[in-house]
Amino acid sequence: MVLGKSTMGKIISGLEKPNKGQVIVDDINTQNKKSFLEIRKKIGVVFQNPENQILFNNVFDDIAFTMKNLEIENYKGKIENSLKKLNMQEFLNSESYDLSMGQKQRVTIAGVVATNPKYIVLDEPTTMIDAEGKEDVYNMTQELNKQGYTIIYITNFIDEILMSDKIVVIEDGRIINIFAKKDILNQIDFLKEHGIKIPYIVELVYELKNKGVDIETQNWDKKEILDKIIEVAK
Repeated sequence: MVLGKSTMGKIISGLEKPNKGQVIVDDINTQNKKSFLEIRKKIGVVFQNPENQILFNNVFDDIAFTMKNLEIENYKGKIENSLKKLNMQEFLNSESYDLSMGQKQRVTIAGVVATNPKYIVLDEPTTMIDAEGKEDVYNMTQELNKQGYTIIYITNFIDEILMSDKIVVIEDGRIINIFAKKDILNQIDFLKEHGIKIPYIVELVYELKNKGVDIETQNWDKKEILDKIIEVAK
């Protein structure tokens, strides 16, 4: 098994088993077949193509199918609440295949949220959707994190790493670095050495720092940083 980003997500969530070693999630061994249902309740997974996860023509029926498989009772209210969190409540009884790709991705995320997992793995969730849909996913991801969900966000888009608190870099099937987002300026040389593109806003702040202009930031919010640059330039 070659360990790539998506494979790691599947291993973490128990959908695939590691060739060697163990993966423990909250004291549960993912290789224990008897614990599969418990793992599924703890970890939800959203893949890059929502059409691969939608099985039924009706939005409610599609999410309900997952709830029934996980033996979750009184699921109707939970489905309604999850769709509300994703601003999709009006589509409760809509035909799944009539939705846009971005709306389908919201439905798949709502399906995961409805099961109330502790962890949510998002495997390149913006690959198949347009710019507006991407912004929706970004906003939803950050909102879910604020609500207490631990998000494991797998991406190839370098700017998306700035949504994270902690960044894990994988190369040739190995984890080669883990660092906090707040320390990313100290990782510029590492990123360049490994041919990893640097987010534009990070590179801008880095170059300004090299020229003696310090822009203090914690969250790497683009608007916040641009406002600070404008303030310094006045």
